[in-house]
Amino acid sequence: MKSKLFYAFLIGMFAVACTSTTKEDADESSADTEAAVEEVEVPSGEYSYTADSITMNGYLAVNSTIDGKKPGILVVHEWWGHNDYSRQRADMLADMGYVALAVDMYGDGKQAAHPDEAGAFAGMVLGNFEVAKARFEAALEALKSHPDVDPEKIGAIGYCFGGSTVLSMANSGYDLDAVASFHGGLQLPVMPEAGAVKGKVLVANGADDKFITEQQIADFKTAMDAAGADYKFINYEGALHSFTSKAADSLAVKFGMPIAYNAAADSASWEEMKVLFSEAF
Repeated sequence: MKSKLFYAFLIGMFAVACTSTTKEDADESSADTEAAVEEVEVPSGEYSYTADSITMNGYLAVNSTIDGKKPGILVVHEWWGHNDYSRQRADMLADMGYVALAVDMYGDGKQAAHPDEAGAFAGMVLGNFEVAKARFEAALEALKSHPDVDPEKIGAIGYCFGGSTVLSMANSGYDLDAVASFHGGLQLPVMPEAGAVKGKVLVANGADDKFITEQQIADFKTAMDAAGADYKFINYEGALHSFTSKAADSLAVKFGMPIAYNAAADSASWEEMKVLFSEAF
């Protein structure tokens, strides 16, 4: 049964209904994502840091076959919490030569098993933006302090809730060279002001996403244009919400959500992110 809390959150501030690699979906999603990662030595593992005395359980991926300092990329998870999917994306970024930190925005590695719980977790963080900023800053400083990271070259990507998060942080003036949002919400707690967005921004959106309205898109573009932001907004035809994760298909059935994996949009948006990073770094 679709709960009132679930749909209230979807049509509220962030309009985000994200997929997850829950335990029962992890094998399917992992196999699809890992296929894109070449077999290179990537010493990855748990990477904990603190924010307001709360332990944040992240995951760091570094490709040790590449010498010298590298750009650092923050990977912000879906509304379900820090999960295997964000870790897989971090591994893919490490394979490309970046140091990637899959962050924990909820603390203590909390993950949600149901949309009601996920909505509560996400609302607790983005609904209190000072909390969100403190947790993002903690991850940012943890990444910058890593010995393999060039602290002058930092980017961030996010999925669904994470997409809303990285866009909001860019709008807040954080010194990020490049930001990519994949099927993220566009009704943000912070919209850009003139000169606030310091780096390049990519927004990869599903043209058929039921949680993103034409008005939201228009308002977002108007705000970004007025702020003088350097951004690219792409609508992928035929793509629904959560188009980058194959787990979306089973979750759509399980929870009755209009979401689906779209291989073409997933691949094309990742290639656009590569172009964004090559230009920024």
